[in-house]
Amino acid sequence: MEAVFREEHGRLLAALVRRFGDLDLAEEVASEAVEAALVHWPADGVPPNPGAWLMTTARRKAVDRLRRDQAYAAKLAILQVDADRLQQAGPVHVAGELPDERLQLFFTCAHPALAAEDRGALTLRCLAGLSTPEVARAFLVPPATMAKRIVRAKQKIREARIPFRVPGPDELPARLPGVLQVLNSIFTEGYAAQRHDLAAEAIRLTRILRRLLPAEREVTGLLALMLLTHARRDARFVDGRLLLLDEQDRARWDRPMIEEGLGLVMAALTGGPPGPFSVQGAIAALHDEAADVATTDWPQVVALYDVLLVLTPSPVVALNRAAAVAMRDGPAAGLSLLDELSGEPRLRGYHPLHAARADLLARLGRTVEAAAAYREAITLAGTEPERSLLHRRLRDLASRG
Repeated sequence: MEAVFREEHGRLLAALVRRFGDLDLAEEVASEAVEAALVHWPADGVPPNPGAWLMTTARRKAVDRLRRDQAYAAKLAILQVDADRLQQAGPVHVAGELPDERLQLFFTCAHPALAAEDRGALTLRCLAGLSTPEVARAFLVPPATMAKRIVRAKQKIREARIPFRVPGPDELPARLPGVLQVLNSIFTEGYAAQRHDLAAEAIRLTRILRRLLPAEREVTGLLALMLLTHARRDARFVDGRLLLLDEQDRARWDRPMIEEGLGLVMAALTGGPPGPFSVQGAIAALHDEAADVATTDWPQVVALYDVLLVLTPSPVVALNRAAAVAMRDGPAAGLSLLDELSGEPRLRGYHPLHAARADLLARLGRTVEAAAAYREAITLAGTEPERSLLHRRLRDLASRG
């Protein structure tokens, strides 16, 4: 049943929002429908069409609530009139009708009236069905901070009467980057937590978006990045152990998925200056094409990170570039860059920084400092597989020294 709920959550919520025009009401009755299913399905069995069952139950509960609260119903009626008027005037679909109502909600949650950090948070919470702590981990903020962001975004949608619709072609350039970031965040969370269904859902939605916007190269670049990363999923966890690139059996990588991703990277890089997702896709392609970590084209990887730093300057990109420099120029060069980043406030609680420092210190034979860095990374790691990996590397360090 958990798999059914996870599969149907976003679809159910999007359909309810489109029907009633209110996100809070949609979330409440969707949750009530799931609770009803938990009561009835164990006794009666899972229905042939679980999504239809949940939708019928949720709609009935919404209608019951609106009958009890006439003032609330009147407010929703006003919102619905606004939505109907906008739908009559448009939107103009780029490549035919939308095949999935969830994309309408994606564009709504990425509306420019919302703060940038609120767009992704709201969409991850509502469309992907992630818990507030999971959303918080994706954005490297405390759960309490994330909860406030989600509430703030819902209030803004309601007060500003932001419509639940797909924008027309004239609005797409301003709205598309936000949607792509949301899709990437969903994929990243799913991949990091080994939730292959969530990662696959992000890929599926990105495929739909690419069919709608075939000329948008950044959509292609994002899809390439997802595929080239997701192709490694079967080699990433073995016997419950998280393995990094240098430990993975590349024979277990999904070669057809990699071939598709490589073709998409070429398309994304053709026709003008590349965007951030296209550059990240190109970096992933260099990793996937190499026979092992040692034969990776590290000079080209560093060059691509140089481009990415110009397009999207951030401490995380700088951290990844430093790791690539260490592979190109040696651990001392990479460690020097990491030490410069250690004072960055946004990285102080970011365990990959400390893990990367530990690895480079170990390669330099500075075992005492490396052990301290591993222990710091362990305290900051967000998941048990990540902590287990770091404990394993700490034990390996001790055995060598």
